Amino acid sequence: MIVPYEKLSREALQGLIEEFVTRDGTDSGYIQKGLAQNVDMVINQLRRGDAVVVYDTKTGSANIALRDTLEKPGHEPVRSMQDNDSPHR
Repeated sequence: MIVPYEKLSREALQGLIEEFVTRDGTDSGYIQKGLAQNVDMVINQLRRGDAVVVYDTKTGSANIALRDTLEKPGHEPVRSMQDNDSPHR
């Protein structure tokens, strides 16, 4: 489920983004710059709608994904969170 990033606390969003850009074994392209610059890049992607926060109800975990990867054939459709949905953070 896609969760609007604005619904996360500032601290939760910051932690999620920092974990995302420093994650080992990813080819995200974010490792080329400093942490602050990488965080700013992701925030800008979230604001533009190029990236989204995805909450997995099965595992109870959140992640950041590029929107175009969610729309590729073969991926399970991801629904957007409604105002009355409440992800466990």
